Amino acid sequence: MLVLGAVTGVAAVLFHVGAFVMESLLWTRPAVFGRFGIGSAAEAETIRPMAYNQGFYNLALAVGVAVGLVLLTRDGDALVVGRTLVVFGSACMALAGLVLATTGRNYLRPAVFQFIPAALTVLLVALG
Repeated sequence: MLVLGAVTGVAAVLFHVGAFVMESLLWTRPAVFGRFGIGSAAEAETIRPMAYNQGFYNLALAVGVAVGLVLLTRDGDALVVGRTLVVFGSACMALAGLVLATTGRNYLRPAVFQFIPAALTVLLVALG
């Protein structure tokens, strides 16, 4: 179970690192802000501080889960800490995916990509 949880955990981490890159580093590119339903460079510039901040939230979650995944390979207290980090971080990611799904039909697909790996990670690591 832990191995499968690690695989889905890596997928969740990669999703959130990708979100960080788009929101915090590449936001002003039309191809990027367009993926978020932003129609113009002026709108993107207005939203830029919020996107930048949100990207770092995504990065923080990704780093927490990634550190937890590394600690899952250890024994004793480190394993407990790893499991805790992975379950908590992935639960936050899954909850964010559910919230994203409530923001409109245009966000349903990314919400599924955010929710599924994170939710599976929670289940597999908690049960593993």
